[in-house]
Amino acid sequence: MADIISKQEFKENIRLSLKAEGKTIALCHGVFDLVHPGHIIHLEQAKAMADVLVVSITAAKFVRKGPGRPYFNDEMRLKFLSAIEYIDYVMISDGHTVDDIVESVEPDIYVKGEEYAKESEDVTGKIREERELVEKHGGQIRYTTGDVFSSTKLINTAMSGLPEDVIQFMEAFKQKYSMKDIKEATAKIEDLKVLVVGDVIIDKYSYCNVQGLMSKDMGYSTRLKYSEEYYGGSLAITRHISSFCNNVTLMSIIGNERHILEDLQDNLPDNIELQLHRSEVFPTIVKHRYLTKNTKREEYRKIFAVNNIPCQMEYEKEVKESFQEQLKIVLKDYDVVFLCDFGHGLIDEKTQQIIEENAKYLVLNCQTNSTNHGMNIITKYNRADAFTLDQKELQLAYPMFVFDEHEALKSLSDKLGGSGWLTRGAKGALGIQNQEIQECPAFTLTVKDTIGAGDAFFAVAGLYVASGQKNDMGLVMGNIAGALGANIVGNKDRIEKVNVLKYASTLMNV
Repeated sequence: MADIISKQEFKENIRLSLKAEGKTIALCHGVFDLVHPGHIIHLEQAKAMADVLVVSITAAKFVRKGPGRPYFNDEMRLKFLSAIEYIDYVMISDGHTVDDIVESVEPDIYVKGEEYAKESEDVTGKIREERELVEKHGGQIRYTTGDVFSSTKLINTAMSGLPEDVIQFMEAFKQKYSMKDIKEATAKIEDLKVLVVGDVIIDKYSYCNVQGLMSKDMGYSTRLKYSEEYYGGSLAITRHISSFCNNVTLMSIIGNERHILEDLQDNLPDNIELQLHRSEVFPTIVKHRYLTKNTKREEYRKIFAVNNIPCQMEYEKEVKESFQEQLKIVLKDYDVVFLCDFGHGLIDEKTQQIIEENAKYLVLNCQTNSTNHGMNIITKYNRADAFTLDQKELQLAYPMFVFDEHEALKSLSDKLGGSGWLTRGAKGALGIQNQEIQECPAFTLTVKDTIGAGDAFFAVAGLYVASGQKNDMGLVMGNIAGALGANIVGNKDRIEKVNVLKYASTLMNV
């Protein structure tokens, strides 16, 4: 039976002893969510390559196969492996990469399956980096042979890792697209020159413990734990896009708060260019939400929200005109414009007209929220090559007692002259192109916070169609991003390209 040890213990004690004895070390690494015959063959061959076999697993919080994975927790996966006779030591990796394990083990041989032999086909793009790190420590990479099984496929199908409607949908999707098609489509996005225009919003989250109702009133009594600030609004969308594109520019108007500008300049990814005009009258928008965590699962509930948006949000004339003049000049330089209209004063009729008339390719999101309910309707636009909205926003645009969302979506697509998507939460999403509607189920019903899911869908779906892909490709990739976004609190983290591709690979494995 293999010893379950820490990487520190191996590095400080066991490795030195093995090296002194002249023994060679082989390392295998993976998620090992469900041990199957392919793993046994792989491990048997790996053991034959060296005197000692070390196997490491990725800690659950770093697994990037989508919500609900890994199926088994860290303790169970370590136990599975420790029972296999070919293995001498089992340990856990605390990171998205295997770097920490390679540094601790310094294997003579790093063993991967033959499906990783072509580095260019690796979804994560990390195999080359892993090989170079192993070689730096005096080792080499070698590949096992044999039938390739899939833990993901077994979990998705035999163990209900995916709902039946998702399995059926993905089986049909696979008839049209392969994982290679998805990777090639993603590669085309990299060189798009993207302009994002929209309201800058800072989301402040204060995490609280609810103690109960006030003794003499009807409000909640809470104890504040801590607060954090995240980039919301157009900032969140720009960050998502920056994970896929090499060249992204954000144009907007913010307040004159020096600390906010410096924070943006210091902490946004390097491939984001900021073209920000500053108002001396109106502050940068801050939306402050108070939340409490569900005691039984990783889910948050919002108790109360406060914002600093003025009742009459109208920027100074000279600031707005300067913003609009610059917009006229730069629009021609971009392949695609993402217009994020949150209805907080940035996008007025003139700005809308400038963008509609000059954008080469326009991806539109026009949002309804508590501050603009009924006043920021997507039908005020006359053109969009692609668009997203949710059910409430569609019904506000086409109010009727007996609501037919299919017909309303067709009417909107016809008015804007483009394809689009309707996000529907737990019911998934609809896509429309050339008056044909396709329905995609929700890829996860496990959520932490849905606040950023729609923005993630908008950013990723829009990128795929802007790069020349059909609406159904955008529908699936956007739905993946939305599922990932629903498992991020607020907009704390951006949607990473590698996570989208890994989750796509999981879904395609049915």
